[in-house]
Amino acid sequence: MLVEFTIVPIGVGESLSKYVADLVEIIESSGLDYRLTPMSTIVEGEWDEVIALISKCHKKTREKCNRVITSITIDDRAGKKGRLKGKIESVERILGREVKK
Repeated sequence: MLVEFTIVPIGVGESLSKYVADLVEIIESSGLDYRLTPMSTIVEGEWDEVIALISKCHKKTREKCNRVITSITIDDRAGKKGRLKGKIESVERILGREVKK
């Protein structure tokens, strides 16, 4: 499954990079394949491991501020793996060229 999530600490100012950096450490230590984007993180894995990771990230952020908003979008497709790369490669095949990543 692919899961896109965004964790936003509230009341900590405009720059959130230090909070994101803390979470990247947690995400990398999970061993799951992921992509960090300017506005969210996309992780690929099984339900229990992905949900546990997001919970851990949410709790870590909550330790540092009084309010946290976490948004999650789940794309759960049976029998498919390697979709972080595969979905992009599929579009590139149709276009006949690489896309900006």
